[in-house]
Amino acid sequence: MTQNADRQLAAAGAGSPKVSKHAPTATSDELPRPAGDVAARTAARTLAARTAGYTNEVRRLLDAGLEVIRRNGVASRPRVADIVAEAGLSNDAFYRHFPSKDALVTALIEDGSERLASYTAHQMSKDPAPAGQVRRWVEAVLGEARGEVAASTLAVLWNGATTREAMPGLHPAAGSMSVLLRAPLAALGSEHPELDAALSAHAAFGMLADYLWRRVEPTDAELGQITAFCLRAATPTTPSRS
Repeated sequence: MTQNADRQLAAAGAGSPKVSKHAPTATSDELPRPAGDVAARTAARTLAARTAGYTNEVRRLLDAGLEVIRRNGVASRPRVADIVAEAGLSNDAFYRHFPSKDALVTALIEDGSERLASYTAHQMSKDPAPAGQVRRWVEAVLGEARGEVAASTLAVLWNGATTREAMPGLHPAAGSMSVLLRAPLAALGSEHPELDAALSAHAAFGMLADYLWRRVEPTDAELGQITAFCLRAATPTTPSRS
């Protein structure tokens, strides 16, 4: 039995290349390794699923917070209980993502500012002319004072005015929005596009606040005047003759 077994093993290996006794062998460090062990891959899958679930929770809380704030207007501030009830979530879910109600309001303002900047950049990209881009920028800013969005904008800003991150007299989106004006103002001849863009943003957002609090919508003629004001910021200064 033993001899037969030895012959079978020898026959099975007859067609295989012989390995020299002196041939180098791969060390454990040279052997290919899987990308992470089972524990790491399992943890990664768990974290991915948890991240997706948490992202959904945060979006539901933001949407619910915006709806409650819009409904309350400037008459009263929302309660956490109202927000979680609107979202269909628990208090634990709320405090898992936001340490306080103010933190959610701050996130809402940041979310709205990012959306406004993205929308404005898209609208500006439709017009190749720098003056047209400035006009579209003004329309996007003052569009926040038109239609149903005006009440929501006012309510969110009113709630955000009491948060720790709020800066008195400065619209939270003014900084990021002014960046979009730099290129067209520079193309129009502005000698200081960064400063001119900041001044134009302060003027436009100041007018936005005025329209919101007076609860009136800007007219097309006023849009034209504000656009002309911003365009004048790009006019090169002519040195006076002594």
